[in-house]
Amino acid sequence: MGNNNYLANIIRERRAVKNGYTNKEVKEETIRELLETAIWAPTHGMRQPWRFIFVGADQLPTFAKKVASTYPEERQQNREDYLNEPNAILVVVMEETDVQKQWDENFGATASMIQNFWLLAWEKQLGVVWKTNPHIYDPKVKEILNVGDNEKIIGFVHLGYFEEAPAKKDRISLDEKFSTFNG
Repeated sequence: MGNNNYLANIIRERRAVKNGYTNKEVKEETIRELLETAIWAPTHGMRQPWRFIFVGADQLPTFAKKVASTYPEERQQNREDYLNEPNAILVVVMEETDVQKQWDENFGATASMIQNFWLLAWEKQLGVVWKTNPHIYDPKVKEILNVGDNEKIIGFVHLGYFEEAPAKKDRISLDEKFSTFNG
């Protein structure tokens, strides 16, 4: 399979980039290009249960205002400012099902696809953070985005190019998380 150090390094170096974005525009064509590869994630029954809503820089202020309006009045300005921080947002939507096994499989596939996207973006110094703020659960936000009854917003993926990577945070030692079954 060749040398896997490159992939191992990308996996270990990837960070959540929550701020400190440059002014470089995040273009729809770039996101589409990354997604063309990211969607090759494992997916049970080839269901590919995801879809995407891209919010570019030109639409971000309107989008931020609409989503912020679903919050209590005293929180709206804070939330609007927060949603205007990234250069673009990718809303990831997952198809839901009443069958728990399939729901779990769909979520696993969608999470895997997001990880693929994140690693591919990292290579291009495009910062990513997967946000699951309260608004993703709000029926009014689903309505604003035309998300169906049989769909779930998995997250708002905040996007922006960066120059300086966030500091590394250590992981818990594998020894603390690993055991061998001894029937």
